[in-house]
Amino acid sequence: MKDSLIKTLTGLKGNPRACVCTEPLWGLSMNLCLPYASVYMLAIGLDDSQVGLVATVYMLSQVVFAFFSGPITDKMGRRKSTAVFDFIAWCLPCLIWWRAVNFWFFFAAALLNGTMKITQNSWDCLLVEDADKDKITGIYSLVWVCAHLSALLAPISSILVSRLTLVPAIRILYINAFVLMTVKIVVLYSFSRETGRGIIRIEETRGKSIFSIAAGYGGVLKLILKSRATIFSLVIAVLVGIVGMINTTFWQVIVNKKLLVAPSLLPFFSALRSVVAIAFLFLAAPLIKRLLKMPLLMGFVFYFAGQAILILAPLEGALKYIMLCVSLVFDGFGSGSLMMLSTSLLAINVNPEERARVMAILHMLIMVATSPFGWIGGILSSLSRNFPFVLNLFLLAVGFCITMVFYRGHSDEAGRDEAAGLE
Repeated sequence: MKDSLIKTLTGLKGNPRACVCTEPLWGLSMNLCLPYASVYMLAIGLDDSQVGLVATVYMLSQVVFAFFSGPITDKMGRRKSTAVFDFIAWCLPCLIWWRAVNFWFFFAAALLNGTMKITQNSWDCLLVEDADKDKITGIYSLVWVCAHLSALLAPISSILVSRLTLVPAIRILYINAFVLMTVKIVVLYSFSRETGRGIIRIEETRGKSIFSIAAGYGGVLKLILKSRATIFSLVIAVLVGIVGMINTTFWQVIVNKKLLVAPSLLPFFSALRSVVAIAFLFLAAPLIKRLLKMPLLMGFVFYFAGQAILILAPLEGALKYIMLCVSLVFDGFGSGSLMMLSTSLLAINVNPEERARVMAILHMLIMVATSPFGWIGGILSSLSRNFPFVLNLFLLAVGFCITMVFYRGHSDEAGRDEAAGLE
């Protein structure tokens, strides 16, 4: 795996190289803020249910923009869509978060942030459309490595928090995020080119409205329903998305408010998770492939163990920190494998001629299914800080069972695509 990733990295050219090489700038901007996002909202004056409501608004916004992401990406082109909506989805919200004083600031930022579904679609197309299919999983693995490598610098934010206190420090980090995301947008636009398929779709959609293009979704949906592997990949992506959203939103809350871990220590735990995830991508994936025919199952098992250990961590003493670290080790392996495999499986099984619109439908379905769980998680957290993670345990168990059932019926089809994700 290590040699394969290094070979993939050195062999990158064109749009894949531009996308991968600029990706660390997203991490260096947003990953410095994300470990504090929920506790920052609490410090501003929001309660647990409002934090969950903001997460749900964000997800619902993604549903709407996911629906239109395909037509917009086809009409504007992959390159231009990525530049425009990266600025709307990340740069503008950073300015709002910087000046936030109440719930409505976060509400407005969540609405704008939801446009990231457009740039996620266009960026994915820009990343893989001109790449060889057998290199797609390697390219996505490099993207995940870049994201996690940048997270290793997250402890920088703890220095600011310890010196300036939470709110002033996070405001500075949001300004930093605005600047670096703007640089990323400019550099990526300058060094990328419109994809071959993108040029064709721009010409095919010339003179058509966004709504008329979206009217063709019926045929696109039929393409999705005909592929059992795509449906399975969609279900797995939904479950992984829900678990990831709950974990991202409420992990800081349970660790800071229940376990009473100081805010300045939160980035160090996030860095540990990133180290483990990188270790998985470079070292553990080949071992898992040799020992287990179905790596998805191992991902669910590891993630389940990490969430269970987090719930069982004591409120005080050295054992609390030991169990937190062990929990993050399992979380890192579980989330690293599930996110990489679910993303790769979706990309591999998409019809290349209708990639933008198929991915738009898939993203919309994922968002529709996951959006209520931010609000649900907030309600559960207000009752007990453990309850969101109990829900995660249930969802991970469901994912494990669905994977077992699918493997029994279509082991060759699923195993081939999943194994590609580990090569």
